[in-house]
Amino acid sequence: MAEENKVTLYGMWVSPYVKRVEFALRLKGIPYEYVEEDLRNKSPLLLKLNPVRQEVPVLVHNGKAIVESLVILEYIDETWKTGPQLLPEDPYKRSQVRFWAIYLQQVFESMVSVLKTSGEAQEKAIKEVTEKLKLLEEGLKGFFPNGFPNSFDKENVGLLEVVIFSHFGSYEAQEEALGVKFITPEKTPLIYSSVTALTEIPAVKAEPSSHEKMVVFLKFVRGNALKSSAE
Repeated sequence: MAEENKVTLYGMWVSPYVKRVEFALRLKGIPYEYVEEDLRNKSPLLLKLNPVRQEVPVLVHNGKAIVESLVILEYIDETWKTGPQLLPEDPYKRSQVRFWAIYLQQVFESMVSVLKTSGEAQEKAIKEVTEKLKLLEEGLKGFFPNGFPNSFDKENVGLLEVVIFSHFGSYEAQEEALGVKFITPEKTPLIYSSVTALTEIPAVKAEPSSHEKMVVFLKFVRGNALKSSAE
């Protein structure tokens, strides 16, 4: 790969914000180098590339750094015309995709609260996640009025699907670590069916299963959070 076209992604394996960028790069067929960062001991290079937020993901293309996952996804879509178009041409439809992509992040942040709390605080967080998922399901009906297709061609995958999968692709590991089921065919049919269909796309299948690794990580985070709150 010519140096001026080199693409490097700095990330952390567990981050859904990094996963969405990886998913987009694979869907577009863009060769890239991946560099794993230790966020407990951030490298000088990461701090140089992203001095404001000092976090991953960071995409470096043509020697220039792009930060913030949704910004990176739009950059990828505008720079590489191969593969699926992630954002629709219509300005209104684009605005709706952006809105729900941001809302999905808020759902994820609430799920992190469930992971890090117990007792009444966790019950409150679970209720909040349940309510947000219900709103998300209603919002997704505007994109999939006839339900999510059972199979999905990668050329039809858009930014919203990328974000859904990055956050909920490992929902079974989240359930195992938390003992709480959020994603089910009955309660969240569109989210459930979208993850099921997207898992069959080769660009996603190429990623080795990390279910057990994810469960161990989530239990570790939960244990640390509860230990800290008890001190």
